[in-house]
Amino acid sequence: MLLYFLIFGVVIAWYLSTYNKKKKDIRLFSFFLLFLALFVGLSDMLGGYDRYIYAELFDSTADTTDFGGSYLNSAIIGYEKEFGYVLLNILLSHVTANRYIFILVLTCIIYILIFFSIREYISDYPFACILFLGLMFFFTFTYLREVIGMSVAWLSLKYIYQRNLKKFLLVMLFAFSFHNSAIIFLPMYFIPIRKYKMSHVAIIMAFLFVIGLSSVPAALFLQFGELAASEERVLYYAQEYESSGFRIEYLLEVFVFLAIIFIHYRHIPDDRKHLVFLNCSLMFCGVLLFFIRSSSGGRLGWYYMIGVIALFTEIATQHKTLNKTNLGLLALSCLLYVRILWSWGGYLYPYKTFLTDGFREGDRIHDRFEYDDYYDVDKFYRPVFRLK
Repeated sequence: MLLYFLIFGVVIAWYLSTYNKKKKDIRLFSFFLLFLALFVGLSDMLGGYDRYIYAELFDSTADTTDFGGSYLNSAIIGYEKEFGYVLLNILLSHVTANRYIFILVLTCIIYILIFFSIREYISDYPFACILFLGLMFFFTFTYLREVIGMSVAWLSLKYIYQRNLKKFLLVMLFAFSFHNSAIIFLPMYFIPIRKYKMSHVAIIMAFLFVIGLSSVPAALFLQFGELAASEERVLYYAQEYESSGFRIEYLLEVFVFLAIIFIHYRHIPDDRKHLVFLNCSLMFCGVLLFFIRSSSGGRLGWYYMIGVIALFTEIATQHKTLNKTNLGLLALSCLLYVRILWSWGGYLYPYKTFLTDGFREGDRIHDRFEYDDYYDVDKFYRPVFRLK
């Protein structure tokens, strides 16, 4: 666990040493995201069982490539509606047959996309990285397909305030091709770009909270499954929604985020760019309230997370010196970071890379979901790079 605290501590030190400087070092920012990409990508199946699911799917695709079979008969065809992810699996299967290299490449792609988004929307790189660590970092270990859909969707945010519908829809189609949940970000373009009265925002949030307590979200899950032709997966989410309890952590997160936004509401710039960040942050809160009873549905809020990171960074950088606002946001990021680190426990530590053979003792996810025991003996028994 100490290693993860060290990462967070280094970024805090980076921020404290640069917060009063006008120019931010793009090289340090690039190096840090490269480090995170390698730290996550080189980890040995850490984070959860999704890695095993996508690794097994890739191995099946690589086998089809090896033996010259038809991809229409392989397991990957079960994701044909998410054709971008299917094509990426097929493409990478011609480069490597090794699941670890596949995950590493996929992780690097995710962090490259995140790099472009943060560079585009935010000027204070270290503070944005602190928020990213608290809000999104740990999810990049495991939810590979959804996170890559999210990181693509983030690129479309600028086309909202630029009012370029064609480019927005093109990027969203690309994001949708990796994970159908990207459709949740589609309404963002059609929200009028303005600063709404706080009283109106509070009423809307209360309304979404009431709807979230009902069975309406579960019904929408089922309806979306029929439209997207992914009924089996969406049925699981709908059933999970009905059986899940009240997600108090969502409510607390919304309460804190709205409090921060409302306290600084008057000082948020009125230009299109910052109003889109504001409304995107409010949409994030609204999505959490709407899916207040779903542990899976809450992930839909990730698509709006870039608005939170951009807005909170703007709020922090309005002050030239450290004050209670900056320190409060730093403390909040630290709290969120520690909460996930603590709750995920053995899923993340002790940290191990795939550069050494074997597996972590007592890893419940490995014991339950490892489908190929040869990986325990030799991580590279499948071809790392294909020889021409």
